[in-house]
Amino acid sequence: MTGRLAAVNLGVVTEAEWAGDASGRSGIDKRPAGGRVVVRSGGLTGDFIGERAHHGGPDQAVYTYAEEDAGWWAAELGRAIGPGAFGENLTTYAVDVTGAVIGERWAVGGALLEVTKPRTPCTTFAGFWGVPDLIRRFTVRAAPGAYLRVLREGEVGAGDPVEVVDRPAHGVTIGQVFRATTLEPGLLPALLDVPELPEPIREKARRRLGVAPA
Repeated sequence: MTGRLAAVNLGVVTEAEWAGDASGRSGIDKRPAGGRVVVRSGGLTGDFIGERAHHGGPDQAVYTYAEEDAGWWAAELGRAIGPGAFGENLTTYAVDVTGAVIGERWAVGGALLEVTKPRTPCTTFAGFWGVPDLIRRFTVRAAPGAYLRVLREGEVGAGDPVEVVDRPAHGVTIGQVFRATTLEPGLLPALLDVPELPEPIREKARRRLGVAPA
């Protein structure tokens, strides 16, 4: 499968009461970059991350959201939603982000990225959009976008192809992980044997299922 990048977005410093950082600053407001951007193991060069206790790090170095899913929200809310509005670094087109398999690898520009986990909505997101019940609505919609780890650093830019170059056979997707950890606990057992899934999520699944650590 090959899609493309609709936009590459970088966070600016936003100070607000709803910002999750103790300093009152957030990097959720991401705006399209003017040119190509270097993707490093810790994220995109020039991207501001406010609350590093919950954002950034190897397993969520890059956040991606599908332009098609953004279009659904634009219709739902009756307002324009541009690239970066979800706090995403990469806005994709013709890429099934919700259906991406945990551990599948994307060649994007000069970088190689690996799908790791879904995004969990937070109060900062709701505050940024000014939609008080956004967490509930986002959860029910279950199109959370995907975090990516960086396997090979490189430059990316709008228009670059997004090519799935490897897909694990286990078949567990971003959408399944999100639903398992939110509204459909019956899906939790499938998470236990996905080695590419970050350990904190598998540990959460073990605790909820009452399964002893391996």
